Amino acid sequence: MAKHLTVEPDLKFIEEIQGLGGDTLKSCFQCATCSVVCTISPGTHPFPRKEMIMASWGLKQNLITSPDVWLCHNCGDCSAMCPRGARPGDVLAAVRSLAIRDFSPSKRLSDLVNDPKKLPILLVLPALLFAFMAYLTQCFPQALSHGPIEGIAHSKFISTWLVDLIFVPLGIGAVTLFFLSIKKFLTAIQEDGRGKPIQLKPFLKAFIPTLVEIVRHERFSQCSENREKTTAHMMVLFGFIGSFIVTLFVFTLLYVFHIHGPFSQLNPLKWLANIAGVCLITGSTIMIFLRLKDGDSISNYRDWYLLGLTLGLGLTGMLAELTRLGGLEATSYAIYLVHLVFVFNFITFLPVSKLAHLAYRTLAMVYARYSKRE
Repeated sequence: MAKHLTVEPDLKFIEEIQGLGGDTLKSCFQCATCSVVCTISPGTHPFPRKEMIMASWGLKQNLITSPDVWLCHNCGDCSAMCPRGARPGDVLAAVRSLAIRDFSPSKRLSDLVNDPKKLPILLVLPALLFAFMAYLTQCFPQALSHGPIEGIAHSKFISTWLVDLIFVPLGIGAVTLFFLSIKKFLTAIQEDGRGKPIQLKPFLKAFIPTLVEIVRHERFSQCSENREKTTAHMMVLFGFIGSFIVTLFVFTLLYVFHIHGPFSQLNPLKWLANIAGVCLITGSTIMIFLRLKDGDSISNYRDWYLLGLTLGLGLTGMLAELTRLGGLEATSYAIYLVHLVFVFNFITFLPVSKLAHLAYRTLAMVYARYSKRE
């Protein structure tokens, strides 16, 4: 006797996909062109055809627990070749956004960062917070100072102690949220009946070759439709990595060795910081230009938020430094305050914004290698 399977479509999930850029979903008539033209789709269980079927039927649990959703790099090959204009790449991008929200322990935080109406709150509240810190620094300069500092220094405007009093707990909270989200994701892809149970040692062994692949952007280079964005994406990635390394070293120098800035322009940390800043600015600017150039590209608020945040981080960081070196004290301090607002947004919403794909996609690629889905 044939086995009966009851399918319960989640109509709300379908509407959410369509509202996040996957409005072309119902144009798909399952010709499988997308899976055929995708150069990075694995030979076993290729995507994105099966994902388009699941999305059309509103099979939410099957979709968000599938690591294949994250193997897609949204290069645009499938969307460009689709005879029906169903744009599978954009549908999967919408699914990934919903997956990030679903796996996050804080749905409200996710809704906050993905709602354009909430953008003024994301900018004004931290700006007021850092303005208040600037006020405290001016009122209690001796108590909040690391010691005598000559010339223009941003710590004279807003004490480093106060900044770290916000950013350290914020960073710990973001890492904790990320850990809980990823743990839920890894558990889900094993428990849905399709996944291979994770054995720690061989799973970790798959990390190193996967990280090498990511750093070299091997899969991006295989795509043909948007290959030009590979360099820009790589620059942004290296910009974030360089900024993280600089932040880690500066924090260690300040609180372990009690060495505070500003540092000389000949300091290797300054070189790395400046290179990282240039990478963020150049890479994000190119990506913005490419999106504007491609009239067929679907860009949602979450896309522009991330690009604006990346460009803002690099631009305000570099301008704050240049105006400080140029002796423009008031201008430098004002730009530094804006820079802190961007940093606040970056740390706070890292686990729930589109940038979270750094972790989800990495783990999905590791899992694919581990489970021999390559």
